[in-house]
Amino acid sequence: MNEKYDFLSLCNSASKAAAEAIKNLVGTAEGYKTVYTGADGTPTKLIDDVAEKAIFDVLESDGRSMRVLSEEYGEKIIGNNPDFAVVVDPLDGTYNAAFGIPIYSVSIAIGTPDISEIWFGYVKNIANNDLYFAEKGKGAYLNGTKISPSSTTRLNLSCISLYGYRLNVGRTVNLWKKVRRIRIFGSVALEICYVAAGRTDAFIDVRRTLRLVDVAAGKLILEEAGGTVTNGIGAQLKLVDNVAKKVDIVASNSHIHRDILRLTVRE
Repeated sequence: MNEKYDFLSLCNSASKAAAEAIKNLVGTAEGYKTVYTGADGTPTKLIDDVAEKAIFDVLESDGRSMRVLSEEYGEKIIGNNPDFAVVVDPLDGTYNAAFGIPIYSVSIAIGTPDISEIWFGYVKNIANNDLYFAEKGKGAYLNGTKISPSSTTRLNLSCISLYGYRLNVGRTVNLWKKVRRIRIFGSVALEICYVAAGRTDAFIDVRRTLRLVDVAAGKLILEEAGGTVTNGIGAQLKLVDNVAKKVDIVASNSHIHRDILRLTVRE
């Protein structure tokens, strides 16, 4: 990581701009209107578009050359010779924001221009200002306090976030039967961070609908906190330099990771 860059300040400015830009759209039908299809192949809502433009304004005014990968726009090169890449989900939890449910976030990961290494992860719940961040090799923090995952070792005592309904229910039904509590919050970046902070014990998504922008920041935060992140079959989760490429994820406190995989991996 290039020590001369203050990535926390840059991310704070970006998330503040996004929060200010969307405040009049939160909890409105107008905010949830589809305006186009984003680079990731999913519908972009007005509230997404407004948040992204506000963040782009901050990044473009920063003065440094960077490569930006964003959920809606796709790739944008700022300057002539990018020193780093910024992976942005301008609004993770679009439905929540548009319907006034206070769990939605800005997710930003920063790393090498080719995304082969992530240096810094940042997730802010802009509904309540909870701020998670991590710098590679320096631990993970929530509102300035160092965090670590839970010590839960038994599935029957665990609280997890679990996505795998409808066509994927076969991979998750056994897990539903084993855990104590299931919570589905609707903001993947925050749900990974909840595991990092010990608020939940695991996050599982076997729908194969997640992309780079959804998980890049949260992955670093959880790993720096001491948790484990793999793909849906237990192998290394490789971040692909493509905003449309889809993945599965199992993210846990490490202690229950193997048990989760045993129940969710297809024979």
